[in-house]
Amino acid sequence: MAKRALLVGCNYPGTEAELRGCVTDVMRMYDLLTQRFGFEGQDIMIMVDTDDSCLQPTGANIKWALNRLVASSEDGDVLFFLYSGHGTRLPAQIGDDDETGYDECIVPCDMNLITDDDFRAIVNKLSSGVALTIVSDSCHSGGLIEAATEQIGDSYNPQGEPEVDPFEFGEVDSVDVGHEEIENYDDESGGTKEVCTGEDVLKVKNKALPLGTFMDMLRDRTGNRDVEVGSIRHTLYDTFKEDSSSKVRSFMRERSVAYEEESQFVQAEQGETDDGDAYAQPEETYGEAKRVTDMAVLVSGCQSHQTSSDVRPTSDPAYGALCNAIQTVLASVEPDQPISNRYLVTEVRLLLASQGFTQQPGLYCTDENAEAPFIC
Repeated sequence: MAKRALLVGCNYPGTEAELRGCVTDVMRMYDLLTQRFGFEGQDIMIMVDTDDSCLQPTGANIKWALNRLVASSEDGDVLFFLYSGHGTRLPAQIGDDDETGYDECIVPCDMNLITDDDFRAIVNKLSSGVALTIVSDSCHSGGLIEAATEQIGDSYNPQGEPEVDPFEFGEVDSVDVGHEEIENYDDESGGTKEVCTGEDVLKVKNKALPLGTFMDMLRDRTGNRDVEVGSIRHTLYDTFKEDSSSKVRSFMRERSVAYEEESQFVQAEQGETDDGDAYAQPEETYGEAKRVTDMAVLVSGCQSHQTSSDVRPTSDPAYGALCNAIQTVLASVEPDQPISNRYLVTEVRLLLASQGFTQQPGLYCTDENAEAPFIC
């Protein structure tokens, strides 16, 4: 039995959406895997965007590493993937039977989005008897594996409006959450707040990447100053081609087919016909009717409509709220005492709520895996 892992942390240094704790999450998770779960250092691949000596966490590199991880596995192997960074979501395409109504995405350092359908395609390649655990400490991460069974959470039936930030500050200057006052922190991104908890002062930034900020970063990355809401998928395809998300490629194929059909209609009206029909068909999409059974487990930092937190203490290194809560819960249990995925996520939710966070981690897997040990 082999144990292998891929750990990805994106801090986006030097950008308007810079985070602080994602690389820390990777390093702490490396220690957890090697010291508690028996992983060997040489079997753990690390991608961070703060060290040029590491393979950079671009969309193509992350998908390559995940596919390599899955393709090289066999019955009995244990695989683990951590992503800590920004998340976003795009409205699902018209006619796409998506449970949340959105394409949940992680945001690699080059803005080449990886969607829930991409994760579904990777999970579908798992061999029988291979266990894969995914932890995504990012915004809108509920439902990140398309069509996975939701065990804990309400991403498929969200209640209320999407959160502006993980502490629900709204427009007020301060809020009392039962600890100390939470005061707005003056930050151009609008996503960083100052939180007083006892003797410590935390700066909390949500990991949501607003559409406007994403477009700005995509313009900077691609040099295309004409990126607008209606051209995001076109720009992603034009920039990354076959390395772009399967959802982006499917969208472009559908547009191509629609254009050709319109052209053929015009030609027919003008008496010009073309018997050719060699156009690529859209890729299959997954929805409620296509729910599948698999060995993958997703622990999400929040629900699809929520945001996750990048926490910056005054003295200690920054961290992701989900990753830190997982570390805290596991530290309270003896190393030789396994705990189930359901127990872990339940305890993490309780811990975050007691700390004043409103993000609600989720669990997505089969009924059997919900009761299986975490990283089994």
